[in-house]
Amino acid sequence: MDQPYTIAEVTLDEHTLHPRPEVEHERAVAIFDLLEENMFRPVDWPHDGPYALTLSLAESRLYIDVRPVCEPPDACESLRLILPLKSFRSIVRDYFLVCESYYDAIKTATPSQIEAIDMGRRALHNEGSDVLRERLADKVEIDHMTARRLFTLLCVLYLKT
Repeated sequence: MDQPYTIAEVTLDEHTLHPRPEVEHERAVAIFDLLEENMFRPVDWPHDGPYALTLSLAESRLYIDVRPVCEPPDACESLRLILPLKSFRSIVRDYFLVCESYYDAIKTATPSQIEAIDMGRRALHNEGSDVLRERLADKVEIDHMTARRLFTLLCVLYLKT
């Protein structure tokens, strides 16, 4: 992938491994899909991509460290984006509750019940993605699908705080 405004590498904070298989599956799928197709353009930063991202949570903030892909990796200038988590707390909490209902439902519920819960799950996911996109708007330009996948990764990170 040699596009100037794309993400080519994603690393999550090393403390984000989660023992629940469905969480690890969501994480793996989000990273795979993100690397397959994305649009990511830092605003007012002179370096073209593709970019390598490192995501972490600390002190009630999301940290997104961005650098162009280069060798050796520490030879490139990096950019740190910081977002307070306060605006995500209720969405993430509600999203987790609906996800738990969804995982429980797929074991015993009817297809129409599962579909109804999944619609609610997707709506909350879209809402979280929209908030992420709004909070990043003055720092980085991203498309809807990139925001969705980054929101998934935010949720995975959030589980470990």
